[in-house]
Amino acid sequence: MLDNLTGLVVFAKVVEEGGFSKAASSLGISKSSVSKQVSALEDHLGTRLLNRTTRRFSLTETGTLLYERCQRIVAEVDAAEREAGSLQSNPSGRLRISAGVSFGRLHLSRVLPDFLFEYPELSMELVLNDRRVDLVEEGYDVALRIGRLEDSTLVARKLCPARQVTVASPDYLKKRGEPKHPGELPGHEHLAYSYLNEGLAWDFRVDGRAQQFRIAPRMITNNGDAILTMAEQGGGIAQIPTFIAGDSIRAGRLQPILPDFAASPIGVYALYPNARNLPLKVRVFIDFLRKRFRENPGWDEGLELD
Repeated sequence: MLDNLTGLVVFAKVVEEGGFSKAASSLGISKSSVSKQVSALEDHLGTRLLNRTTRRFSLTETGTLLYERCQRIVAEVDAAEREAGSLQSNPSGRLRISAGVSFGRLHLSRVLPDFLFEYPELSMELVLNDRRVDLVEEGYDVALRIGRLEDSTLVARKLCPARQVTVASPDYLKKRGEPKHPGELPGHEHLAYSYLNEGLAWDFRVDGRAQQFRIAPRMITNNGDAILTMAEQGGGIAQIPTFIAGDSIRAGRLQPILPDFAASPIGVYALYPNARNLPLKVRVFIDFLRKRFRENPGWDEGLELD
């Protein structure tokens, strides 16, 4: 089909320019290539399109009918090329984004109105889901993910750092006591996030080195907001990002524990399928988020965790 389309375009150009040499010059190819394309098209159709002499040509009846159709085809191809070029010079169209529920609700949704105001020709679909989506199969342009990324064929750009903090409610700590070392965690109730790559282990830095400590959670959930609420209600100890827990810590509903064994930093990442010919709408979106969330995200302001 692509070869036939090329032949149709070349044939139309020969008729428009009034000759093979002028068509070749206009298309930037050799005269022999033009002749081969037209001949191949005639062979495919099983009919002659042009009556040729050494000095001139004329259209056959079939050639005349085909040229009328070709004019519309070439016009559509030109329009498609202009439209595609416009998308790469001026962000427009529909941007489909996947993001985690907590980050999307608490932080991403707050900055998106400014992004849409800045790029009025863009529309957006934001799908919040903590599940790891398949960008290509499910038709997403970009996904925002938090954590330590697994190896994949996706391209990842870090938007900003994220910190994890180990917390519990004051009531829980009053009843059960406050652990002073990660090794004391087995004697406590744990609230765990099921989508963490590490599974049933929490990360801490001990003597400057990252170590993982196994936990046996009484509650496992796939949503960070649910963990936050259960921790505030005294349900146990949780290790949770500060972009979720920050307001609760500032308000005194949660208390950071194990400050001498801070978890290693994680990150907020934008993932997309391929860096080659990255659509402009995706590029400006990622640049916008990097600028807004920067190296010192606002959700850590006022937290004394070190």
